[in-house]
Amino acid sequence: MMKNGKGSRRVAIVMSEEFVRRLSPSLSHFVRRQLDFRILSIRRSRSELRNALKEMDPIGLVTEWLPGITDFLIGLGYPTVIADSDAPFATGAVVDVDDWEVGREAARYFLRSGHKRFGFLGNLFPYSEQRRAGFFEIIEEEGYSVNCFVEEEPIGKGYFEDVWEPREDLLRWLEALPKPTAVFAAHDPLGRILCEACRELGVRVPDDLAVVGANDDPLICDLSFPSLSSVRIPWDRIGIAVGEAINRLLEGQSGLQAISIAPGGVQVRQSSDTFQVDDPLLRRAYVWLNQHHREPIGIADLCSSLRISRRTLERKFGEFFRKTPYQALSEMRVETARRLLVETNEPMPLVAELAGFGDAERLSVVFRRVTGRRPSDFRNRTG
Repeated sequence: MMKNGKGSRRVAIVMSEEFVRRLSPSLSHFVRRQLDFRILSIRRSRSELRNALKEMDPIGLVTEWLPGITDFLIGLGYPTVIADSDAPFATGAVVDVDDWEVGREAARYFLRSGHKRFGFLGNLFPYSEQRRAGFFEIIEEEGYSVNCFVEEEPIGKGYFEDVWEPREDLLRWLEALPKPTAVFAAHDPLGRILCEACRELGVRVPDDLAVVGANDDPLICDLSFPSLSSVRIPWDRIGIAVGEAINRLLEGQSGLQAISIAPGGVQVRQSSDTFQVDDPLLRRAYVWLNQHHREPIGIADLCSSLRISRRTLERKFGEFFRKTPYQALSEMRVETARRLLVETNEPMPLVAELAGFGDAERLSVVFRRVTGRRPSDFRNRTG
């Protein structure tokens, strides 16, 4: 038996293949800090996991949340970090993407695209309910409702396995949805299944049904037909947070808070690449704002470019988008700033400049007005 020798800091990674793939690039940085990561598949039986861990003799453990397995692993007594949970436990730490914000991101994207009817396709996992709640929150704030369906995914199905056929009740729900509708799927496999169901029923994607998933897994999104739009999850930041959390646990720190990481924006692909606005002037105005929002422009520049009065433009925006052109411009800039905050480490003044605000103070004021949060909340944060 190869024992954890003096000076060795062996840590067991007990995860599915997809989670190891997501986190390993960031965890590799911690190897330089003398952490020795060893991988075990979480799909082994309990007895196999217990025996393999006894043989490995780690001083810490990194895992993911799976019903019936994670509690068993916690009970083995190792300092443990769970990489996709927001439910704290006494003897370890949890790191997770902000799943409520994942749902909000999808909702904001659909609203910016001019959609008026919405659906949600979820499953029975906790993250699905959290993403649903965030999605509903934003949609209902705008006065719309959401048609919801919960799919029971087959037990034992691997995340990337494409062997799952749409059930009859899912097909009936999809067929009954008014068209066009924008549907947010709780994760990418559900989004892929939804696209397959649309092909079976002759529903056009994205014209009849715009679809957005979550996780932005290229092995699913790029191999779907049409290719699947998805909310980006910053796995690199999650991996760094996991590595830092296991380091702190091994140093004897206790009482660690749950670590929540903000998602990125929507990676747009063919499944949602549509703009549901029939008025040609509104389409031109929205496209112009989207193209120029990073520049130091105002609504007067838009009116001059389109040769339209500000009063007419504001009336049309109010009737269709329920907001002013200036509010739409502010939201575009905030969305760009949010992506930069989540996906880069650029300093706040540069984020403000790149997003079209000009200075960090203006960014802070408008950001809080639009989101109710500070820009710094969208960096790595603890909650």
